[in-house]
Amino acid sequence: MSTHAPHPTTGSGSGGHRVDVVRGSQRIKVTIDGQVVAESRRPLLVHETGMPVRYYLPPEDVDLTLFEPTDTTTTCPFKGEAAYWTFIGAESGGTLRPDVVWAYPQPIDAVAEIKNHLSFYDSVAEVTVEE
Repeated sequence: MSTHAPHPTTGSGSGGHRVDVVRGSQRIKVTIDGQVVAESRRPLLVHETGMPVRYYLPPEDVDLTLFEPTDTTTTCPFKGEAAYWTFIGAESGGTLRPDVVWAYPQPIDAVAEIKNHLSFYDSVAEVTVEE
């Protein structure tokens, strides 16, 4: 299923829309339903016009055994096509959290640095940031 991500309609980077990727050193801890699913000191901070800052984490810092890839994709004119994963947790019978994490396997050149880094919806995941 392919849909368009919710972004301002400013064309291909024109009209003042910006996406800036900055390497960070903050300690990022992500929990879902009380379970730690990721910890990193190597986040990429993505600052995008009209969006909250998003923390993209290297896949090595995410416990991918707790997730299953889905068929969901979205297209962002400023980053490319995103792929999604559902949180399945460590125990069977737990609450599934569909499409809670995403990554850009083939981002556009302007944000190539985020390739395969994962970001979490903070409406489901608790993202803690420590300096």
